[in-house]
Amino acid sequence: MRSVTDSLLQPSDEVAEALAGGAPVVALESTIISHGLPQPRNLEVARELEGVVRAAGAVPATIAVLDGVARIGLNEVELERIATESGLRKLGQRDLPVAAAMKASGATTVSATSFLAARAGIRVFATGGLGGVHRGWTEDQDESADLDTLARTRITVVCAGVKSILDVPATLQRLETRGVTVAGYRTDTFPGFYLNSSGLPIEWRIETPEDAAAVMRGQDALAGGPETALIVANPVPEDQQLDPALHDRVLAEALAAAEREGVKGQAITPFLLSYLVKGTGGASLEANLAAVRGNTALAARIAVAWSRA
Repeated sequence: MRSVTDSLLQPSDEVAEALAGGAPVVALESTIISHGLPQPRNLEVARELEGVVRAAGAVPATIAVLDGVARIGLNEVELERIATESGLRKLGQRDLPVAAAMKASGATTVSATSFLAARAGIRVFATGGLGGVHRGWTEDQDESADLDTLARTRITVVCAGVKSILDVPATLQRLETRGVTVAGYRTDTFPGFYLNSSGLPIEWRIETPEDAAAVMRGQDALAGGPETALIVANPVPEDQQLDPALHDRVLAEALAAAEREGVKGQAITPFLLSYLVKGTGGASLEANLAAVRGNTALAARIAVAWSRA
């Protein structure tokens, strides 16, 4: 008889075979497909990112929940469903048990994707930018669930830092407090999501995917502590970043608009990101996609290095 866990978490045949054989696998989130991009570009980008992983010699595992079951790796029909079905929920880790019980469908955020990937045995995950501590935290205490999940999940996340709409210094402090390792990939400053650099220093720098794999081995060797994540902070190339002056101006306008309209809680992130897309004429979206492509390619190379360790 299959266990409850087996029935609620189902790798695709390709992913299951890769994991069983020790082949490299890269987890990809699905919220960028369902909630982050307009149709039909969202499906094109989803296919493109999976192609980037394959080109590097790894197996892509786009993760989503369909009819209450966490799918670790989607086939073409399932990928199209995530890209086109209306009413899909946006699922964080805390939502997974309810989604399973209610047989709901939804796209997974960083917290849910990290959790499910780790439970499936996947060690490397590529995304755009992490969530973190929101501006005005002392008043609202609004903090992304991403941070708590990464503080107790053994996974390597390749990202372009945290979303620049957040309180980046406070987020870095929070990651330090929770024991999450952060390493810059060929950079001495923490990336700024849309921007090549946030201007904030980063303590550790790595130069190669093999360096990342060595850190991962070190995590495993130092057993007995909390199962924390490794964040590989990979900056968007300078020639593909959002113009910093435009970024700062539109973000200031977005924050003022949110204050005026009383936007808070879960609504604040989509509000600010949408404002940035409109206010920059779509340039912020292109910078985000450039970051995701670069992170996906690097994650695949790290997964390959890890599989050879």
